[in-house]
Amino acid sequence: MTETDTPAQPTKPPSRRLIWLLTVATGASVANLYYNQPLLSSIARTFHATPRATGGIATLTQAGYAVGLLLFVPLGDVVERRRLITLLLCLVAGALLVVGLGPTLSVVMVASFAVGVTTVVPQLLLPFAAGLAPPAMRGRIVGQVVSGLLVGILAGRAVAGVVGDLAGWRSMYLGASAAMLALALLLWRVLPSVKPAAAAPYGSLIRSIGTLFRSEPVIRDAALLGALTFAAFSAFWTTLAFRLQEPPLHSGSAVAGAFGLIGLVGAGVAPLAGRTADKRHPRRTVGLALLGNIAAWLVMLVVGHTLWGLAIGVLLLDAATQAAQVSNQARVYALPTHAHNRLNTIYMVGYFIGGATGSALAVVAWDAFRWPGVCAVALASLATAYAVYFARRNHPGL
Repeated sequence: MTETDTPAQPTKPPSRRLIWLLTVATGASVANLYYNQPLLSSIARTFHATPRATGGIATLTQAGYAVGLLLFVPLGDVVERRRLITLLLCLVAGALLVVGLGPTLSVVMVASFAVGVTTVVPQLLLPFAAGLAPPAMRGRIVGQVVSGLLVGILAGRAVAGVVGDLAGWRSMYLGASAAMLALALLLWRVLPSVKPAAAAPYGSLIRSIGTLFRSEPVIRDAALLGALTFAAFSAFWTTLAFRLQEPPLHSGSAVAGAFGLIGLVGAGVAPLAGRTADKRHPRRTVGLALLGNIAAWLVMLVVGHTLWGLAIGVLLLDAATQAAQVSNQARVYALPTHAHNRLNTIYMVGYFIGGATGSALAVVAWDAFRWPGVCAVALASLATAYAVYFARRNHPGL
């Protein structure tokens, strides 16, 4: 593989306008992955399907995202990003349209997988922002853009819950399709053209991901901890609509979406976690975030039969997950700049494999043991993550 010389580190911060544009675009595009979660019970009623069957929509969307990360995000190192971003936004608009018009559950599930595959724009925008930042400010700028990511995730759920209640779940997907076309036009007109950081054939580029994975202990550690953390996070959001539907809560998709608004408080943790990562070793922040995640699930295990108990749990869960995500990505973006897209691919593929696994296991646990089973899946994942964190705390390469 032939790569260009490693670019010089930026010495001046990028404009606030550009960083805000990247933040908003990241949030708007990532929301596509999460519209389904508060709508699963409504989709189940439309197709007269079981929770276990419709839960597959969330699992397939996240699995598709992992595939898209592997196929498309590495291209950000060798292809002009504005063109790639615009193409992917047009493709996801088409996939969202098929979900909204899908006549059967099978069509909706296949199209949901396609939504996941093509919704990888956020992971092209994040390395772009990180590459613009001076090293001393990288954590802060990554934290701001990642806060847009969290806002998109949580606000997307809230919007989907309200639209689902008022106009039906199909309307949410049709509106999202139109929004992605508008975003594609905006970014094509506004984003600067950036010269690729490397030159390589596609096959060589993909093979180099394995080389990076073997040679960088930081990326292996960050990907594993991220996967286990996101597995627990996904377990909650995949089963929340089903939990709210059952006694004693008896609530619908609008309430499920409202929990996304509660979790928006966690978005404020992103810049704080980024600044902390700039001042101290970011892996230590990951350890604290894992303890916060475990505390959140213990709260929801004990008082998850009440709306206030779930609300407290969501606040803790989203804040702690966000802190872990920002800190892990600050670790990733401290690695060589010319490989940022491929390193981010490794991290996010692991992250969303963890999310898809957490969703799948949570649906099975819900079917068999209801809420206590979901809590057991999440706590087991987080306990494993903390055991890995603690065992490697003195590893010289981390």
